[in-house]
Amino acid sequence: MKIYHNPRCSKSRQSLALIQDAGHDVEIIEYLKDPPSPEELAAVIGKLNITAEQLVRKKESVYKELGLHQQSLSEQQWVDILCENPKLIERPIVIKEDQAVIGRPPELIQPLL
Repeated sequence: MKIYHNPRCSKSRQSLALIQDAGHDVEIIEYLKDPPSPEELAAVIGKLNITAEQLVRKKESVYKELGLHQQSLSEQQWVDILCENPKLIERPIVIKEDQAVIGRPPELIQPLL
């Protein structure tokens, strides 16, 4: 399993604990320190079965600072913006093989365990 993790986020910490408590090996990706490439992020979005825009944390200050609330962007433009501004990526994202879930709330990851 993999988790795109922010250790400062309580939901991310709770999701990681659920995975570890279930006995799974987990690759921890601290995406703020090591942002995904556009190709990696596009693959994750595909596993989540959502659009890139649906992965955006729209309450982050950088969202408004960049004027994103006033723009209509393509899927690739959203992916690029998320990679350049990883703080905008919703968290945590848990991946198991071809399935992925956003752990908000953490209980949503249960089907992957």
